[in-house]
Amino acid sequence: MDHGQKPDLNDHDLSTHPTVYAADALKNQVALISGGAGGIGRAIAWLFARLGAHVVLTGRDQTKLDLLVTHLVGHGLKASAHAVDIREPDAVAALFDKVWDEHGRLDILVNSAGGQFPQPAIDFSVKGWNAVINTNLNGTWYMMQAAAQGWRARKAPGSIVNIVVVTTHGLYGIAHTIAARSGVVGLSRAVAVEWAPLDIRVNCIAPGLIETGGWEVYSAEARAAYPRSNPMMRVGSAWDIAEACVYLSAASGKYITGETLTVDGGGQHWGETWTTGKPEYFGGE
Repeated sequence: MDHGQKPDLNDHDLSTHPTVYAADALKNQVALISGGAGGIGRAIAWLFARLGAHVVLTGRDQTKLDLLVTHLVGHGLKASAHAVDIREPDAVAALFDKVWDEHGRLDILVNSAGGQFPQPAIDFSVKGWNAVINTNLNGTWYMMQAAAQGWRARKAPGSIVNIVVVTTHGLYGIAHTIAARSGVVGLSRAVAVEWAPLDIRVNCIAPGLIETGGWEVYSAEARAAYPRSNPMMRVGSAWDIAEACVYLSAASGKYITGETLTVDGGGQHWGETWTTGKPEYFGGE
């Protein structure tokens, strides 16, 4: 079935993929993107840079980050990178100091870093649970707080977009990230109100099934069922999330805060996704 898009996009695709946004939509802005070398983070980095922003990429692998920066700069775009473990609050604070020192401003934070593994919740180890919570909830919070403190100190406005998951319906086999991301959604709603007097907006994007290189952690059986999990009967691409991220980050989202934008092909109203395969008890094969 041809739906007119290639879901898993490489750097060549991302450098030329059509966008609905004007080429100067983010001109002269500085955007910090965690998980910047990952599938969704990578698409966000390409689109933000193509729209005029200087993208500052962060993640744990400096080599991967540097390679992406080389590709971006090779296309005449503005990019730099700093490796950091977002689970370490002191390292996060040092990262934000570097960004302010190097650029004199920060306009946008996109928290795209995160990770999980498919497993029945009853079998989670303490180590596995803590690893997901520490990255997806605590790490996101350290980034949010550090950004807000920097903006408050400089009396500057800012926008935060947190990439989460659809937490309200039909996603099974990754209960640890459901717990963490639900926490991020709740946090975002709370601080969107607290930080509104500081002119800081905080929103979330909840992707549905987005095909990226990270899909290999899921079984072939689970992946085969994914397109049937929403009424559009297809998976989405990282570009879908990147464009949603621009919508919330740019002037188009200037009156939006405390919201979660769900980008899932209608899946939250329709089906269910079993990352571990649907149990026979529930009609699985």
